[in-house]
Amino acid sequence: MKYGVSTDIGAIPDELFQFAQRDMATCGNKLGAKPAGYFMDAWLRFKKNRASVAAAAIIAAIVLFGVFAPLASHYKISDADGIYAKVRPYNPLFAGLGIGFWDGTCKKVLNDKYQIYLAGIGMGAEDKDGQAASWAAGTASPWCPIASEGEEYLKEGGRYRNSRVDTYKLVGFKYLTVTMDEYESIKAWEARTGRSVLYPMVDTSGPWCDPYNADDANFWYRHAPNGMPVDEKGRKMDLETVMRGGLVDNYVRDKSGSVVYCLPRDKSMVQIRALYCNYYIYRHGYGPHHLFGADAQGYDILVRLACGVRLSLLLSLCVSLINLTIGAAYGAIEGYYGGAVDLIMERIADILGGIPFIIVATLFQLHMVNTGRVSTLTGLLLAFVLTGWISTAYTVRTQFYRFKNQEYVLAARTLGAGDLRLICRHIFPNAIGTIITTSVLVIPGVIFTESTLSYLGIVNFNGATQTSIGAMLSNGQGYLATDPHIILFPSAVISLLMISFNLFGNGLRDAFNPTLRGADE
Repeated sequence: MKYGVSTDIGAIPDELFQFAQRDMATCGNKLGAKPAGYFMDAWLRFKKNRASVAAAAIIAAIVLFGVFAPLASHYKISDADGIYAKVRPYNPLFAGLGIGFWDGTCKKVLNDKYQIYLAGIGMGAEDKDGQAASWAAGTASPWCPIASEGEEYLKEGGRYRNSRVDTYKLVGFKYLTVTMDEYESIKAWEARTGRSVLYPMVDTSGPWCDPYNADDANFWYRHAPNGMPVDEKGRKMDLETVMRGGLVDNYVRDKSGSVVYCLPRDKSMVQIRALYCNYYIYRHGYGPHHLFGADAQGYDILVRLACGVRLSLLLSLCVSLINLTIGAAYGAIEGYYGGAVDLIMERIADILGGIPFIIVATLFQLHMVNTGRVSTLTGLLLAFVLTGWISTAYTVRTQFYRFKNQEYVLAARTLGAGDLRLICRHIFPNAIGTIITTSVLVIPGVIFTESTLSYLGIVNFNGATQTSIGAMLSNGQGYLATDPHIILFPSAVISLLMISFNLFGNGLRDAFNPTLRGADE
């Protein structure tokens, strides 16, 4: 008896003794969960970082956009129509809702003369056979550019309206020179589809057309030199008069009084006056609508941006892989052998790293690209590769100095492992996480640097068959105040790429950090 408790085991009844696991073996059982390897452990850790996962999703979406957007679009990267230059983004889901968002419209201040001019496009489109349409029919026409009329206000003795105007319908009519065969083809297409392309020619040499406006096919009505319409007797008409009586046409008529739809230019060519939207459909088979709008040259921004994303990502991936290969080999040799080898190789890297990259890129462009020896993309790739591997080599060198004297490396050397086996099989795999993270973080740096060089004009990717995000930003900077959509979408994409790649790289860095492996966050 000790402390009031019996220590005599024999005094304990046998029925109180029971087997804890009568039907279950207590050893030799397999683990229920599969062991997590290095990459699986990194993936489990990466999934916990929501910001990095979201960044990875955004990067994947941008990559898919770059790959599939050109395939799903009617337009090609080289398709350009200067007539529809700088038209606003158009999405059929928002068109017709009257909310002024993503429907191809923009705000314009209209005075009486400009309002008559725009309404005249709709009236002229209804005036197929030389019979003037009414003001109401013109403004209600599907071809009238005025999407919504704003409230009137007086300013400096004039009357103005803040209205919304459809930038696609604003084109209206255009004078075109075509062959006789194409003229007959257009007439056959009109009969087959019911769409009107050909409209009466305007008497540009008569007294009722200002020579300054002679090239504008939308001035189909009689007007004074200041652009205001006039009636049959040459009296100026204001907005109210036009609304009551309409416009007086200034069409070319033959001896019988019928309107003329073409004028000869030479033996085989004629000039026509076409409703350009329908002419565009006749030429291409689809309407002139751009989801992201068109730039100042008439290129489709969506397709050009997708191709620019593709080029920028391709360049950055190639640079990352090449620099990873060169930097890993260079840094491994430095870190493993050390001593004089490390000293000499590090001084070479210091010399190359001391050269400003912008000078390297400029020299490659001047002496290799401009002379036709290599393409612009190849020249920029060589400039990146010349010095871009130095940071990767420094990282690998640091990791080799860290691991080369570890016990498992010394044990492998004792067992007879050679230098190549020690580098590739024992040291390098333990540094792979840091190396991968460094390589991923190279990608946003390359994209940003390429965009900067293109923006400054040092590298020129602006062409009919290629472009980059930086080239699009450079081309759109002059239209920021008047046509912001030209620069909006490229700037949004490059911002998302920069932020997403940095968040993604930070997530990889935390996931592959060996000091956190197996620790709960």
